[in-house]
Amino acid sequence: MTALLILLILVAIVGAFMVLTYNTLIARKNQIDYAQGAIDALLKKRYDLIPNLVATVKGYAKHERELLEKVTELRARIGQARSDDERLGLEGQMSGLLGRLLVQLEAYPDLKANQNFLQLQAALNEIEEQISAARRAFNAAVVEFNNAIEMFPSNMVAGWMGLKRRRVFEVAESESEAPNVGRLFGS
Repeated sequence: MTALLILLILVAIVGAFMVLTYNTLIARKNQIDYAQGAIDALLKKRYDLIPNLVATVKGYAKHERELLEKVTELRARIGQARSDDERLGLEGQMSGLLGRLLVQLEAYPDLKANQNFLQLQAALNEIEEQISAARRAFNAAVVEFNNAIEMFPSNMVAGWMGLKRRRVFEVAESESEAPNVGRLFGS
């Protein structure tokens, strides 16, 4: 009788552990999905803002036509991305291009005085800051999830659930470097 009672207690403890671990892993997976959704909403907002920015700048910035074409082309490629990883990589490239474009446009006093451009520039800066914050939240959720599925003993439950490591949102190395402002202006 005592052995049966001990066995039932052990089964209850293991069952409670399995349920708790399962629920914790699901909560962390859902946190990543939530953070991904926030990034997607902000990227959509930026995606919709780009044509207005390009249209406003076209009349002023004849020398930046090549960069504007790259922004437009990249926007189209983002719309055709086949996976989240591909889309997030392209969005990282877009952040770098938009940053370069805004630095180059500082050389146009008439454009800087254009109220429409100033509003678009402020909106773009705000969206970029929000995207940056959303990326940090996403990466924190991914790190927590990856730790949970790799650490013992929750890794056993994660393996049973078929959970795999998720990738953090990374910016390409070339885009993390400070721009050479002199080179951008041909000096």
